[in-house]
Amino acid sequence: MDSNLVSTPFGARPMSFALFSTQKQTHRITENTSVDKWKLYRWLCEGKSLFKVGDRTLAVLNALLSFYPSNMLSTDNSLIVFPSNRQLSLRAHGMADATLRRHLACLLEAGLITRKDSPNGKRYAHKDKQGEIASAYGFSLAPLLARAAEIEEGAQYVRAQQSANRLMRERLTLHRRDIAKLIEMATETGVTAPWGAIYNKFRDIIATIPRRAETSALELIVNQMQDLRHEIDNALNSLEKVQILSANEAQTERQHNSSDSESIIKFETTEQNAEKHTATDKSVSELKTQTYPLELVLRACPDLQAYAGGEIRLWKDFIAVTSQIRGYLGISPSAYQQAVSVHGQQNAAIIIACMLQRLDQIQSAGGYLRNLTDKASHQAFSVGPMLMSLLRSEIHKSHMN
Repeated sequence: MDSNLVSTPFGARPMSFALFSTQKQTHRITENTSVDKWKLYRWLCEGKSLFKVGDRTLAVLNALLSFYPSNMLSTDNSLIVFPSNRQLSLRAHGMADATLRRHLACLLEAGLITRKDSPNGKRYAHKDKQGEIASAYGFSLAPLLARAAEIEEGAQYVRAQQSANRLMRERLTLHRRDIAKLIEMATETGVTAPWGAIYNKFRDIIATIPRRAETSALELIVNQMQDLRHEIDNALNSLEKVQILSANEAQTERQHNSSDSESIIKFETTEQNAEKHTATDKSVSELKTQTYPLELVLRACPDLQAYAGGEIRLWKDFIAVTSQIRGYLGISPSAYQQAVSVHGQQNAAIIIACMLQRLDQIQSAGGYLRNLTDKASHQAFSVGPMLMSLLRSEIHKSHMN
């Protein structure tokens, strides 16, 4: 008859308004209310951050629930469990008494359980003649039943937040991949744009990505990536237009040539053979003039800095250091001069820096450089892919660290 009265704590433990409110809330549970205790526990595990409980505290709650005889928390049964601290510790994987008491206090403070203390403070139950529990003293699970809807909504909210966070991270990953590969392609094809500044901006954005971040913080970073992506797309649009115009001009020229007489065709065949040699010479010349931002090269080849007397600020410093390294690697002067004649001095220096970065994968540095030079003379090698491969590797390392 006193089931709706508030129970006060035993001994020196004070009565608080929070405890009073929690017990009043349990008294408002409607009849025939029930919920699966393990489903409720899973909801609470998902929404634990909202209820300010940790994993160890939930382990203690799991142990308490295991003492409830039915799988359904229901108003039809007593919602009080009365295990001793020893029994509770065993089911909480041997948790120490002091730790157990601390986590029980956390559950009480979170309003997930309440105490119903006996006159002497011990936990026990009285049974009637039929063996049913007439009254019990211990921990009441009624707050869980009273807050079941709130706990379920909390789990749904956390799941929605996790899904949004996951989708935002996927978008961020796609932007990172696209931007890195577009910069690599643009650098290789020689599109005119401030790629050094764009790459630095890209690295600055990546540096702000935390290991764990709220969805709102990730959204800001994704927006920055989108703006950078638009900047790159605008720069690449000029390349696409040039390629379309070149294709149209080539098609017009072919149609014009096909209408000429046989003598003119023979003359053009001879002329085309001459132009083929000219095109090869032109491609070698383009290799010499194609350059890359110094800062980008230093990011891709950080091992080079250890061989420099000070900070490398200018290309002349870079070339001087790589010339010194050439001797360390055992590259003969003739192999180096041949590389300079094909690649140009600046690109030859970049190749040596790249070789230093991957020295553990190269058996003969001189033979390797001659092979690259020979491939370049036949338009089968350029510095860009080699440099960008190292750059991607360094970006991956920095992200992992």
